[in-house]
Amino acid sequence: MSAARREPRIVAELGRPETPEETAARKAENTRTYRARKTVNNLILSLLVTVAAVVVLVMIVPRSDTPIDRTVDYRAVVSQVQPGVEEPLASPRLPDGWRANAATWRSGGSDKVASWYIGLLTPADAYIGLNQGIDANPSWVSEQLQGSPAAETVTLDGIQWDVYRNTAPEDERGNFDYALVTTAGTSTFLLVGTAPEAEFTVLAGALTDTIARNTNGDQG
Repeated sequence: MSAARREPRIVAELGRPETPEETAARKAENTRTYRARKTVNNLILSLLVTVAAVVVLVMIVPRSDTPIDRTVDYRAVVSQVQPGVEEPLASPRLPDGWRANAATWRSGGSDKVASWYIGLLTPADAYIGLNQGIDANPSWVSEQLQGSPAAETVTLDGIQWDVYRNTAPEDERGNFDYALVTTAGTSTFLLVGTAPEAEFTVLAGALTDTIARNTNGDQG
């Protein structure tokens, strides 16, 4: 006995069964709509992934709210820090054209060496960092200078300074091309940066009085 023939489905909107052409057109339209919806969903998903990636990058990239080229009154800062520190802190009087973009007291990290730091921009638009470490040890100096050995010594205004030159490839030097280091009292003065040697000499000379006070243990 053969199976009964199935009557075509009546489409409510038409009030009659679809013709083969109408069925094909309906299926084609459904396929087009599905693909269009899928494309839009994929675009939205891609946009969300991109936004999420940007948010993550913004959160993990270190940044500072302080402009690099700002000017800082380091003399005002040192006047606030000095009352809590027994050792006289450096506050050099420099010629016109010099300015500071940072001045801070560092209480000491894993090395336990507290230090006073001034970031200076020179007339040649180069950088010198003035670091005054209190009771600094050789490890602290070595860390600041990437383990470089002293190359020679120079005497400036009667004060002997150790000279350091970074012999690493230029693209690996960071902010250390040249450095001067001397010790007075319980302070180690470390000048490190990218400025011409003549500008290091100017800064070293501006520190002569401070170094003399530290040598004599005079806070006045």
